[in-house]
Amino acid sequence: MSRCILVTGGAGYVGSHACKALAGAGYTPVTYDNLSGGHRWAVKWGPFEEGDLLDRLCLDEVMRRHRPVAVMHFAACAYVGESVENPAKYYLSNVAGTLSLLEAMRNHNVERIVFSSSCATYGIPDRVPITEDHPQNPINPYGTSKLMAERILADYHAAYGIKSISLRYFNAAGADPDGEIGECHDPETHLIPLVLDAALGRRPRVDVFGDDYDTEDGTCIRDYIHVTDLAEAHICALTHPDRDGAGAALAFNLGNGSGFSVRQVITAAERVTGRPIATKVAPRRAGDPPVLVSDSTRARRELGWTPQLTELATIIETARIWALRPQK
Repeated sequence: MSRCILVTGGAGYVGSHACKALAGAGYTPVTYDNLSGGHRWAVKWGPFEEGDLLDRLCLDEVMRRHRPVAVMHFAACAYVGESVENPAKYYLSNVAGTLSLLEAMRNHNVERIVFSSSCATYGIPDRVPITEDHPQNPINPYGTSKLMAERILADYHAAYGIKSISLRYFNAAGADPDGEIGECHDPETHLIPLVLDAALGRRPRVDVFGDDYDTEDGTCIRDYIHVTDLAEAHICALTHPDRDGAGAALAFNLGNGSGFSVRQVITAAERVTGRPIATKVAPRRAGDPPVLVSDSTRARRELGWTPQLTELATIIETARIWALRPQK
């Protein structure tokens, strides 16, 4: 039986870590990526196919040639601010792209998909920690596009029998502990690499967006989950047993279940690097919830997933090692 998995967006941050995890589990990851945000150098553990999800001729040919038994779907646009300024880009890529992929799966009898979703589908929570049954009320087109994709997956399961698991990430962070791959966005918007760049003198300071939230130190609190633990969750999802024989469209939160404020992250990074980090308080960003913390009990119980790299200092240290590599 084929052990080939088609990984859309496999040249990106989380997708490339998932490809390494797939290879380690005995699968052959085939990366399908248009390189709009990913990097060719991040594809190390299987074949690379350059293509866009909306290019059905290319996508059909790749599926015909490699005959995957399942899909891991990471390919998406993922900047919240940009989604507000240019929603068309996000609905075209994240929604129409997902539809194109699902139709190709139907044509080639691929019946299982693991989808990269987001806690952005919840919007501003009315309670924390957030469980999977929390209302999903996204506040920006990025979150809406991910929720629309989840709804499409549920409909495709009901109508066509395609089994799906949507994994709602909280704040992906860190880098491969072996130093082979890591975070490399342009522009970079994630807090930990920005903080490390300031510690390394690559930027003058870190902007703290709001210090008057109803939290202990006034800054936003987020749940940071190591990218390697995220990748392992995808392996657990891929091998999730079909207990009822009918398949499902399931969803799971992925987080550590503990939150750290912006200032706590900066302080931890100063300890890890041994360097002071300059900061400047900036205005709040519209729609930033004060606290986003997951309840990932369901993923631990039903997927058998247990995150291993849970300490904030450990997450920052792996990112620091990656940040010190020779610049590409």
